[in-house]
Amino acid sequence: MSDRIKLADELHRKGYSCSQSVAVACADLVDVPKEVLFKATEGFGAGMGTMDGVCGALTGALLIAGLKNSTGNLDTPKSKGSTMKISRAMLTSFREKSGAIICRELKGVDSGKMLCSCPDCIKHGVEVVEENLAR
Repeated sequence: MSDRIKLADELHRKGYSCSQSVAVACADLVDVPKEVLFKATEGFGAGMGTMDGVCGALTGALLIAGLKNSTGNLDTPKSKGSTMKISRAMLTSFREKSGAIICRELKGVDSGKMLCSCPDCIKHGVEVVEENLAR
């Protein structure tokens, strides 16, 4: 288990949302203060606050992908395609590991069958960051 996965788990147990746990645990990969990552991901927890959206752990991971890969060039934005390619790879990997990407489905709200717990989703979120960005 990587140090980032351990840190993300500790942060979640401390009260961080799934999204905050992944983003803050991966802060070393981007040039953004942890406080900003914490604030930026606050609305993404619990499937964007409704359980109907994408899992917070995955949205935290995707935020890190954009921050890591984007050129940040406002006049000539040219990194969108490569960032979306990374995002697709991360989403595919997360779905394979977790069984779904929508919070409600992961938690089995309608089916009664949980596919993946929050701690495991957080672990998978950090894993897809490490697989795609931590090279």
